[in-house]
Amino acid sequence: MITADKLALLTNMPAAMLTMAAKEAGYKGPEFTSCKFLGITNGGQFCYTVVFHVKGGTDSTKVFLTYDHAKDRVTADYHLTEVF
Repeated sequence: MITADKLALLTNMPAAMLTMAAKEAGYKGPEFTSCKFLGITNGGQFCYTVVFHVKGGTDSTKVFLTYDHAKDRVTADYHLTEVF
């Protein structure tokens, strides 16, 4: 079960926490400067759109968080199409 407090956190994560989750998952990409929670996927992942700096401006992508309630751990996954 996901508690109400955990759900509130998972749906309101700041950009810095999403950056940290991505780095802990092994991503060496840019730091996210802003984010917006989009919803929960059919597979139970928490989906965010994130913004980050690139040469000449900003770009965005989606970050998918998987919450493992047994380990109380979040894993991030995303794909970048642009070199930052």
